[in-house]
Order: sequence, then C-alpha cells, then structure tokens
Amino acid sequence: MASDSPGAVLFACNFNRVRSPMAEALLRRVARDRIHVDSCGLRLADASPVDPFAEAVMAEVACDLSEHAPKTFDQLDDASFDLVISFTPEAQHRAVEMARGRAVEIEYWPIQDPTQVEGSRESRLAAYREVRDALAARIARRFG
Repeated sequence: MASDSPGAVLFACNFNRVRSPMAEALLRRVARDRIHVDSCGLRLADASPVDPFAEAVMAEVACDLSEHAPKTFDQLDDASFDLVISFTPEAQHRAVEMARGRAVEIEYWPIQDPTQVEGSRESRLAAYREVRDALAARIARRFG
C-alpha cells in the first residue's frame, strides 16, 4: 500500500445498495485496519438493504454484504474523509458540496450501473461480476 494512502475513504453512489458497498467491502479487504472505509448514497431505496445480485457476486470472492445497512450522506457518523470516490454525477456533486472548505480529495470513477442490465439471471450476474471486477481493479491501482 502506498505511503500516501488516505486515512479515511468514502465511496458514494445513489442508493448505497450496489457499487458503493461493493467498493467498501473490497477496500476493507485490501486495507484491513489501515484505512477507515465507509459508503453512502444520496437517498435510500425502498427495496432490501443490499441488492441480492451484489450480495451474490461479492460472496463469490468471500466478501459478505449481508450486514450492510445503506445510509445517506446525512446519516454518516463522521464526515471527516481524506478521499471521497463517487460513482454517479449526482453523488459527485454532493461530495463536492460536503467537501467545501475542507481538505478532501474527490475522485469520480464512472463505473457502470449493473441494475440497468436486463435479461436472464446469468446475464445479470455477469454484469454485476464485471462491476465487481472493475472496482477491484481500480482499487488495486489506486491503493496498491
């Protein structure tokens, strides 16, 4: 892990049910206790806490999302992050607002939304796997 790694990272998307919890779990696995990692969304969805496809593909790489509880920016226990990584333009805008007046680095990672894929269960799972693998690759490049 790079010596200039941030001490606290926040992943943000729209509902905190797919990309941001996947990224949170993947970075936690890499960073262990060296980086505080959290995730949030702009708003809460009416559906189950974690997308079942996200939970399934993360289980394939030994990351358990079953205890993830989605939350919004306003529900964060602490907003003292060194780095905020957003996955949607809307979350990017909110991250910029949150960081105003603070020394926070903000990055936008345009990772596709797998919930937009239609078709068979297998084709949908394949889309979620692509997102998981894209997140893992970006995290490996960014955090070592």
